[in-house]
Amino acid sequence: MLILISPAKTLDYSNPIFKEHTLPDFNSEIKALVSVMKKKTAKEISELMHVSENLATLNEERYKSFQKEFTTTNSKQALLAFKGDVYTKIDVDHYSRADFEFAQQHLRILSGLYGLLKPLDLIQPYRLEMGTRLETKKGKNLYEYWGTKIAKAIKNASNGATIINLASQEYFKAVDLKALKSQVITIHFKEFKNGEYQIIGFFAKQARGLMTDYAIKNRITDPEHLKGFNLERYEFSAPMSDHKDWVFVR
Repeated sequence: MLILISPAKTLDYSNPIFKEHTLPDFNSEIKALVSVMKKKTAKEISELMHVSENLATLNEERYKSFQKEFTTTNSKQALLAFKGDVYTKIDVDHYSRADFEFAQQHLRILSGLYGLLKPLDLIQPYRLEMGTRLETKKGKNLYEYWGTKIAKAIKNASNGATIINLASQEYFKAVDLKALKSQVITIHFKEFKNGEYQIIGFFAKQARGLMTDYAIKNRITDPEHLKGFNLERYEFSAPMSDHKDWVFVR
């Protein structure tokens, strides 16, 4: 079983609590994207990413200072660096070595810049969402840029095991299902509100982090065991689920 999650916009580069690390797999692809971004001004980044002037300036500086080599002084492990809504519920501060080792085997993080990350891969600060319409020699957006590469990397990492999709739609669209050739189960989290069950973005993101943490701490490798997930009052809804879409409600 291999779990897929999205990255986060919020980053934390304080001292890592875990020293061991690995390096991203798509070295040449990362360098090519960085070289494209290095040429962009803050104004161009603001228009491309639809962000404020301050955020655009920050990211202009990030790309202009991006280093060819990933080291512990300019980078941090992906699972420790990302700090968005999903990651607030992944309790890395209390992970043991065994927890990190399990995560390294059974978790992957999709990324617009890095393609596919292992939890302990070093990453330099960046912002480049998968849905960004960044034009390169390979196409008019990042989906065309990555093509089947992400799916093939997932296929190699999963070794034929079931893929648990806990990523957002924006990021999972980057996975070419034909190239993947694996069973995929997409998890949905719904809240009962105004007389019906509906997906509420903030809670869904947190729930994805909760389930990821649950799978890591409980060493879950059989998707069926995920149906026992019941943290923060969520429960599996068999009537609302089918073989490829599982729904958890509260």
